[in-house]
Amino acid sequence: MANYIAEYAQYLELERNSSDNTVASYVRDVTQFAHYLAEAEGGIELPQCTEDHIERYMVYMSSKGKSAASVARGIASLKSFYRYLLSRGVVYVNPAKHTSPVRTERKLPQILTGKEVELFLEQPQCVDPKGFRDHAMLELLYATGIRVSELINLNVEDVNLPVGFIRCSSRGKERIIPLYATAVKALADYVKDIRPQLVLTPREPALFVNMGGERMSRQGFWKIIKYYQEKAQINKDITPHTLRHSFAAHLLENGADLRSIQEMLGHADISSTQIYSHMIKQELQNVYHKAHPRA
Repeated sequence: MANYIAEYAQYLELERNSSDNTVASYVRDVTQFAHYLAEAEGGIELPQCTEDHIERYMVYMSSKGKSAASVARGIASLKSFYRYLLSRGVVYVNPAKHTSPVRTERKLPQILTGKEVELFLEQPQCVDPKGFRDHAMLELLYATGIRVSELINLNVEDVNLPVGFIRCSSRGKERIIPLYATAVKALADYVKDIRPQLVLTPREPALFVNMGGERMSRQGFWKIIKYYQEKAQINKDITPHTLRHSFAAHLLENGADLRSIQEMLGHADISSTQIYSHMIKQELQNVYHKAHPRA
């Protein structure tokens, strides 16, 4: 059991170039299935699995209170795992290939209104190094829609202030994202005047550092987001991804095409970007039903 799963993890990391979170999620799902086979199906090994075993596993997960979304994710992990075994000649059929979990209604992500974004971005006060740094981080996040992992992995050399863009690398791919003037100014103030005061050594490559002079962590930035949400008194659960969703939805509202948004977000599949079209349509329906006198 362990060898197949360990080899699969290596395959995801080295050949598929999957993120750490993706690898951990898939390995966890397959490991849980392996334990199920050992305990509930007479101790059979992963390569001996049949379609019936997977169908019973779906029922088992539901009986344990797993949500439809969790069941669907688990089945997707097993499909991927058995595709890997099939490619290695360990199995001759993919037992999960024809398994179709109950479709779940995809929840539309929460976004901020334009006024809420303005209010949120106004919270960091540029009166001390922390305020200048936080202001630059939030402006950059909304200006580009990058993921929080991409934000904290940026290096100084990834920013081109004279031209007004950043270079973002993720999962082996690089993309160039433009910056609006306010974000350029916020970054320029931080990079030229503030960052040199914060870094422990001039050789530090990280664009954004904590107050100890080292690269900002995900947890550290999460706390920054929550601090300014509370300060702004916005009654929504704001996360770094909220600004990413807001970036995409606001671009679409103002006439940007889906392909351009897909490229800026770094989505491999445009279906991931199309959810913002659904959001705009839903918002139009809500406005219509609230405002039309005969609705």
